[in-house]
Amino acid sequence: MSGGFAHECFVDPELDKFVVGKVESGRYNSASEVVREALRLLEEHDRARSAQIADFNHELGTRLASLDRGERVEPGAVRERLERKSRSGESAAHDGVRSQHRGRV
Repeated sequence: MSGGFAHECFVDPELDKFVVGKVESGRYNSASEVVREALRLLEEHDRARSAQIADFNHELGTRLASLDRGERVEPGAVRERLERKSRSGESAAHDGVRSQHRGRV
């Protein structure tokens, strides 16, 4: 079903209380508005996550291709660069390294 049709949605009591609280706060006029906003945010999150994954896969492909060409990097230099970026507040994700793996290359 799509477009303009009424849908019934059942949520657990905790989520129901959350939705009711949002409506009672005055920010939303109805539970439907709360759900629409939540779905818009979920869609935005999904798009951002898809873009992150695409960027990661592109970077991974680039780095694997450089390894295939025989290009190498000095592990100590990579670690030092990542530590500098970490200290400066830059995202380690740009180097294809998740924050929980800092310190390991």
